[in-house]
Amino acid sequence: MPYEAKNFDHLLGTPGFSDQLLKNHFTLYQGYVTNTNKLADILAQMIKEGKVGTPEYAELKRRFGWEFNGMRLHEYYFGNMIKGGKELDKGSAFYKKLTEDFGSYENWEKDFKSTGGMRGIGWVVLYLDPVANRLFNTWINEHDLGHLAGSIPLLIMDVFEHAYMIDYGLKKADYIEAFFKAIDWSVVVNRFNNAPKVTL
Repeated sequence: MPYEAKNFDHLLGTPGFSDQLLKNHFTLYQGYVTNTNKLADILAQMIKEGKVGTPEYAELKRRFGWEFNGMRLHEYYFGNMIKGGKELDKGSAFYKKLTEDFGSYENWEKDFKSTGGMRGIGWVVLYLDPVANRLFNTWINEHDLGHLAGSIPLLIMDVFEHAYMIDYGLKKADYIEAFFKAIDWSVVVNRFNNAPKVTL
């Protein structure tokens, strides 16, 4: 079955994010969904036609991960946002784990924001390593470099220029502050609570 673009129009009107910026961002996301489906179909056809092992197959195979991650990371990103934000439950197991691994919530937040403020384009992901039960703030270059294998994404922030430049120009730090005010922490807590326990 083909992937279908999700509707995130409920985010329109989110303080700190103009409707123009969000609509442009939704359109970009929809392009990743379209390209993921196109590549999946083309690769499936090439397998049927015995064209594996060709340079064309190799390049499309590499491209598929980039398009797929572009689709899925946007879904995580928009999915952990809500108009007006939702506060983090300080009595949750997630909050306890966050403070255990980083020493305090403030330490975690400083690290996450500092990661987002790094030069470059990509994403910041708060990952849960389900094997060691540890949390990490991770920089993802573009869509595909830097993911922690087998880890569960809990909170995702887009730091490509398209996520903020219409509203903030080069003031990425101001965008990051606006993003934090729009986080739906109930979604993050739910992702943590539903994460599988893994042994290798």
